[in-house]
Amino acid sequence: MHIEHSNKTTKGMTKIVYAVFYALSLLPMRVLYMIADVGYLLVYHVVRYRRKLVRRNLSTSFPEMSAEEIRRTERKFYQWFCDYFLEAVKLLSISDSELRKRLTVVNSEEVEQYFSEGQDAAGILGHYCNWEWLSCVGINLPPERQIGLIYHPLRNKTFDNLFKRIRSHEKNGCPIPKNDTLRYVVECRCKGVRNICGYISDQGPKWTNIHLWLPFLNHKETPVFTGGERIMRKMNNAVFYVEMSRPRRGYYTATYHLITRNPADMPPDEITRRFFQMLETTIRREPAYYLWTHNRWKRTREEFERRFDVVNGKVVPKQDKE
Repeated sequence: MHIEHSNKTTKGMTKIVYAVFYALSLLPMRVLYMIADVGYLLVYHVVRYRRKLVRRNLSTSFPEMSAEEIRRTERKFYQWFCDYFLEAVKLLSISDSELRKRLTVVNSEEVEQYFSEGQDAAGILGHYCNWEWLSCVGINLPPERQIGLIYHPLRNKTFDNLFKRIRSHEKNGCPIPKNDTLRYVVECRCKGVRNICGYISDQGPKWTNIHLWLPFLNHKETPVFTGGERIMRKMNNAVFYVEMSRPRRGYYTATYHLITRNPADMPPDEITRRFFQMLETTIRREPAYYLWTHNRWKRTREEFERRFDVVNGKVVPKQDKE
């Protein structure tokens, strides 16, 4: 009875929250950006949301920047961060014509070429520009193609349901909880449905998921996920780095850059290495559009080696010694 009541409560809250945000999404973009400007003043100057973390991340990533350059980048980041949220909300009601005007997708014809030759694809990307809009990269693909949108479920079920609706703007878009990724791509293959899965691969992995450390943004050893690459190899995907840029406020360009069509021919972890090199190049071009509020470097190699062992390829806690 308690579970049933809880489910009803969650569904009711989801409907209310969805109605509120859907109504907000109906506002013109210029009005949404006016709201974002007010939000920036509150988030940056009043709430000061994670300002110390953002400044530390920027300072350690760009030691060549002066203090004023860091502060200028910091302010631009928070302005974009507020834009990001309202741009994501806009996906609840944006028309196809307006979406096509605001989102340009480059090189999707190469993805479709591989589809027509019987090969599925994988798009590897980072938390750069508005990654929620990347759920719409299927606008240039035939409707029978499927876009797998891999995501980390939120603890708050109401907002988890909201963001699933945001990411389902496209008819061929399918939000996939990250733990169901392999099952999803196998099912698509069994059904003969050509698909491209989008892997946001720059999150910080949990201790037991750390299998590789790479240099990234002036940090010599950054723990990275490798699970996406293992699936790409297993499924023999054509792998693309999906790069986003923001020519001006309210407009984005997503570009497919081929990393490899034959992942099995590449050395282990090479796809992941190339992705982080390409992502860093993108970030350095315009640092303000990266997700600096994430505590990306909280786990260190020294602590990892002190607390964990790798046994048969698995990360396990060290046994206490008497």
